[in-house]
Amino acid sequence: MTDKTDKEAETQKQLRRMVNDLETIRTRLQEVVALLAGAGEDRVFEEDDEPDVTTEVRSVVECVLTDQIRPAIRDLTAAAEYRPKRRGGG
Repeated sequence: MTDKTDKEAETQKQLRRMVNDLETIRTRLQEVVALLAGAGEDRVFEEDDEPDVTTEVRSVVECVLTDQIRPAIRDLTAAAEYRPKRRGGG
């Protein structure tokens, strides 16, 4: 049987809403990166130096976008759109 139950349909609908929320968060985080673009990039760090706030924030936000937000959007979108393949002669 490939028909979705009401519970499954509602769950996928909620996932689509969450994806929209994550896309909004992604955009806001990209705006933070853009705001900090160029700032602090001319600074030369020595091996023992700690990064300044700009460098640290930009680095963390870029990692969160790459490692967590984008994969979450991709995977949750796939789950929200998932349809099992029909088996047999139908």
